[in-house]
Amino acid sequence: MVLVGTVADRTDLRSDGVMTQMSYEYHIGVIDEESVLVECGPMRLVIRAWNKKQPQIKLARRAAEDSISYLERIARCRPLLSRPIPDIEDLPEDELALGMIRSTRAIGDDDLTPMAAVAGTIADAVANRLFERDVTRVIVDNGGDIAIRLAQGETAAVGVRPQVISPLISHVIHLDSGRSTWGVTTSGMGGRSFTKGIASAVTVLAADASMADAAATAVANACFVEDKGIIQLPAESIDPNSDLAGISVTTKVEPLSSESIRKAVGNARHKAENLFQKDLIIGAFIVLGSVYTITDGLKSYTRQAIGMY
Repeated sequence: MVLVGTVADRTDLRSDGVMTQMSYEYHIGVIDEESVLVECGPMRLVIRAWNKKQPQIKLARRAAEDSISYLERIARCRPLLSRPIPDIEDLPEDELALGMIRSTRAIGDDDLTPMAAVAGTIADAVANRLFERDVTRVIVDNGGDIAIRLAQGETAAVGVRPQVISPLISHVIHLDSGRSTWGVTTSGMGGRSFTKGIASAVTVLAADASMADAAATAVANACFVEDKGIIQLPAESIDPNSDLAGISVTTKVEPLSSESIRKAVGNARHKAENLFQKDLIIGAFIVLGSVYTITDGLKSYTRQAIGMY
């Protein structure tokens, strides 16, 4: 069964400071006996919740409906959330918008906007809403940015893709109820957002998806080295409504020398280790082509997938 509705007079997700009123259709449907899908504008959520081992489809459907209002709230704050962190002085009252600002500000990169944490923040909000109800395990996947909630004794496993554009899994991150909240997010070339770097994929594990989302963006941006084989263009020349106006983003990468690859991966690892030292992330899995590195904090959670890599 698919629920189709319209969100009327909703604020358009523009990043140029102009708020427009539009109507968006949203679609909510059951994928299988454990999963609910909700699509609305840029948001594509797969929501799963269990009480012990019993799927909670009705609760997941309600959470899917709640997610539409979360997207609306962020849309109303979009002009503020599209500004670089140093340009944000007056903080919003909306808790979701405030969470995006806090996560991104903690990273410490002046060219990041709070939109770097939008997918993870929505995933967290949906997961938190479900976890307040009678469930013991929640997994909310917002286009690869995943919020996980685990009650005592529950576990979860998340596949790691060595390329954002490929569904193949090379490693698996195993999580338990040693903590109740987890966030696993991925950024890199070919993802939904622009990147300044050249990483095939950067997967970050953190205490929540909002922080993991901002951190994965920053680490992927840091996976860079000056090389004539890396083609970049101003973000606004590709998307006039981009929140990254004035920033060069990577559009194409020609074959690179092993030295350039090593330096780029090293730069990304250095960024990840810096965020770990700040106690912002648990660790990162960084891939560029056939070269990958796993930071020390993530190694104990990660196992190689059988038959891959």
